[in-house]
Amino acid sequence: MRIVSVGEILWDVIGDREYLGGAPLNFAAHVRQLGHEVFLLSAVGEDDRGRRALRSLQERGMSAEFVQVLRGKQTGTAEVELDPEGKPMFRIVRPAAYDFVELDPAQLQRIRELQPNWIYFGTLYHMSSVALASTLKLLGATPTARRFYDVNLRDGNWSLGVVEQLSAKATVVKLSDSEAEFLDATVNAGGQGSSVEEFCRRWSEQYDCSLMCVTFGERGCAIFKDGVYCEIPGFKVEVVDTVGSGDAFSAAFLHSNTQGWDAHRMGRFANAVGALVASRPGATPEWQVQECQNMLATQNR
Repeated sequence: MRIVSVGEILWDVIGDREYLGGAPLNFAAHVRQLGHEVFLLSAVGEDDRGRRALRSLQERGMSAEFVQVLRGKQTGTAEVELDPEGKPMFRIVRPAAYDFVELDPAQLQRIRELQPNWIYFGTLYHMSSVALASTLKLLGATPTARRFYDVNLRDGNWSLGVVEQLSAKATVVKLSDSEAEFLDATVNAGGQGSSVEEFCRRWSEQYDCSLMCVTFGERGCAIFKDGVYCEIPGFKVEVVDTVGSGDAFSAAFLHSNTQGWDAHRMGRFANAVGALVASRPGATPEWQVQECQNMLATQNR
């Protein structure tokens, strides 16, 4: 598949260390690991972090053709703290260079010529009206591309209106159970109240999404496909940190969707990839598909 991954490039600052990240970049790295061709659409500043980001992309063999370098803007950063369970808490520093991405006619035509099979996008980036307008222009120029919306809510960097607008543009919507509860106050994934299944049915019907996925962390995920809901258990691993594990899950889920697999097989593979990444430090650690296959075989036994 040929994929355009739209959104923020930023440095995750954890203590005195910095890791290149941002959900769209993490996703791109993992989906490339699965054999797909991916193009990032984002921006960095004309600063040291921006230069290091571009150098890192080059070292990873990732295309920076659509990564703009903007004078007078700062490359994005996120201050990250890990809770006792290794789950990240983010403070996003804005405005950042990626808030000012605009597509000129030549860039839009170039992307159109690539004929991407998928456009991937999230929420954080689209809180910028400039970035949102740019993405809507891109979606209008690539009508045959399917759209993967990874909701990825970050405190202070989302609104219900933007989530609804992006959901209406999506072919696939992926979010966590806690995000479902944020979006619909009637949902209680762990007890009394509306179920995750009912949420998926309502959201899918309201926004015409053909496929939905809700993640439950180490407990696995739920998939709503073709009117059928199922839950797939996760994998027990020793968690190092979960930064990037959701993005790896998304990459594996999109990959699974291109393989013609049934929902249960899609969920198991995506759960395995997400768990594998959570067991290692950093958002884009090295991993091999064979390791996931070994996990799946062990679970089967």
